[in-house]
Amino acid sequence: MLDFCIIGSGVSGSTIAHILSKKYNVEIFDKARGLGGRASNKRFIKKQSFDHGVQYISPRSKSFKNFVQFLYKKKELKIWDGYHLDFTFEKKENKKKFIGIKGNNVISKFYTKNIRKNFQSPIKSIFYNKYFWEIKLESKEIIKARSVVFTCPFPQLKKIAGKYLEKKFLKLKIIMEPNITTMIAFKNQKEVPVSSIRFNDEVLTWAANENSKKRFKSSNSLWTLQSSVKWAKKNINIYKKNKKIENMLISKFLNFTGYKKNKIIFRKTHGWKYSYNFHGSPYKSYWNKKLRIGVCADWLIGPKVESAWLSANDLAKKIK
Repeated sequence: MLDFCIIGSGVSGSTIAHILSKKYNVEIFDKARGLGGRASNKRFIKKQSFDHGVQYISPRSKSFKNFVQFLYKKKELKIWDGYHLDFTFEKKENKKKFIGIKGNNVISKFYTKNIRKNFQSPIKSIFYNKYFWEIKLESKEIIKARSVVFTCPFPQLKKIAGKYLEKKFLKLKIIMEPNITTMIAFKNQKEVPVSSIRFNDEVLTWAANENSKKRFKSSNSLWTLQSSVKWAKKNINIYKKNKKIENMLISKFLNFTGYKKNKIIFRKTHGWKYSYNFHGSPYKSYWNKKLRIGVCADWLIGPKVESAWLSANDLAKKIK
């Protein structure tokens, strides 16, 4: 029997799993095919890949800055340099942009090296029998654990574990905003000499030049495009069936950069239905000592990678 069953392998799930594994028997379960949650990295061919979720890390709090510096010294992180264009002209601090040496799922990889992980293992239901938890997977396999920690988005959390959570927590007004991301590769296309572009557009708001991250050398040009929240809200439920959604994002990018449509050799679109909660909540994490059920996730604090890390560390303190 497990001491802790961790649901989700993103930053919060990996962080809490790492901390608890020092003392307890811990295992991670994730419905995705790979590690990282919203910080996942999608491989194209060989070492060529896309950060199709989290784009970079800019730490704010002292504790997270120290952690980022630790990973930087360990050569797990590096600084994403080059020209970062911002056509929104918003006043922002000139903060360093840290990225993973091999991908932005670096925190999850670093923290879970020695922890057993189960992918493509979606949770169907949970049941507390007064002594331990029975976590039923969609494969019908039942995992037994003394404690369970959820790191999934709020709507999914309520659906699976709602009857075991306090009413005050369930009544939180959490607004999860969507995002639509398109990964696109061009063959033998002249490189645009910028690392990223922030657009002032109703559809396309961000484009990241994956080649500028210097993880690979290739004649292919890889870009990650991300939509506006407003536009994603209208299209998140139809983007899989309606190719016009993907084409619109790509068309916006082509018009701006001058890249040629006939040079496209790869395109793939992913929708993050529950991508951000911009406003946080009164909670940093949640722990019910009696039932031994916990929650840690970025949406409890804010939309950043840092929010997920802080939430996990807060939960660890409550458990101890």
